[in-house]
Amino acid sequence: MRRLLQIPLLILCMLLVGALGFHLLTGMSMLDSLYHAVILLTTVGYETPQPLHNSVKIFVMFYLAGGLGVFSFSLFTFGQILVNSNLQQYMERRRMDSKIDKLSNHFIVCGFGRMGATLCEYLHSRHQPFVVIDQNPTLFGDEFREHHWNYLCGDASHDEVLKRAGVCRARGLTTVLPTDADNLYVVLSARLLCPTLQIVARASDDRAAQKMMQAGATRVMNPFSSGAIRMARYMLSPSIENFVEVAEAEGVDWEIADVQVPESSVLVGRKISESGLRDAGIMLLGVCRASGAKFFPPPSYLAIEPGDKLFAFGNSEGVAALTALLEARSN
Repeated sequence: MRRLLQIPLLILCMLLVGALGFHLLTGMSMLDSLYHAVILLTTVGYETPQPLHNSVKIFVMFYLAGGLGVFSFSLFTFGQILVNSNLQQYMERRRMDSKIDKLSNHFIVCGFGRMGATLCEYLHSRHQPFVVIDQNPTLFGDEFREHHWNYLCGDASHDEVLKRAGVCRARGLTTVLPTDADNLYVVLSARLLCPTLQIVARASDDRAAQKMMQAGATRVMNPFSSGAIRMARYMLSPSIENFVEVAEAEGVDWEIADVQVPESSVLVGRKISESGLRDAGIMLLGVCRASGAKFFPPPSYLAIEPGDKLFAFGNSEGVAALTALLEARSN
């Protein structure tokens, strides 16, 4: 921007030098001198300043040479600024694409409205990698550069855009676009590309939610009904809601996670009381069998079986320890 301001300043200086030179050499008024300076600098030059003696000729030659130099410099500077700006954007886009290509087990947020921004802030506070997809390039401003958030400008319902966001490597996708039709297309496209992907979508009514579930959404949220349910819970159990709000405000590190037990895990066959989860800082809230049986809360004598889905509560270190236990293979 500073270099761009140099161009009009140089032109203004040339006009002032020309007007002052013609005024001193020819005795013309400042207005006539400025007029001749302008027509000479713009290379129109249809009128010769009078009297045209040798000193005026020499001044005109130097003035035209200087004007040509200023014009060339201005054109070069403007072109360089333009090229550098495009080059900077191109390099930034290349770096962003390279970062996204290396992501795995990340989240994809489709739409950066009010809900999308809240989702990104929450994921950022939890140090979770994510990619934002939106068609409006003006949304990707200082906040994205400050936090180094990954983003793609495009239509999230297009397969190519989802592939660029790493949908097949992602841990989950959420779509909070403005309309139910857009969210439905995103759900359908993402499900066709990745049959095992966890997809959470926003719907404005039950009819749209049912269609999204049929299209392949793992879960559909209605902000109005979920907000009303939370208000009802607050009325019934205000202390619990206060605990959650205070914990989040104070930065208490706790998570609720659901994980599936692989067949080769060391936890298979162990009773919950013998699993060592409590020592790792994990509390089991529930167990869902592959057969459909549910235990909320699970008894301590319940044996863990392959394919069980465990609902666990604990801090991030405890959740990481649970993941390590699940991945540890039995001898």
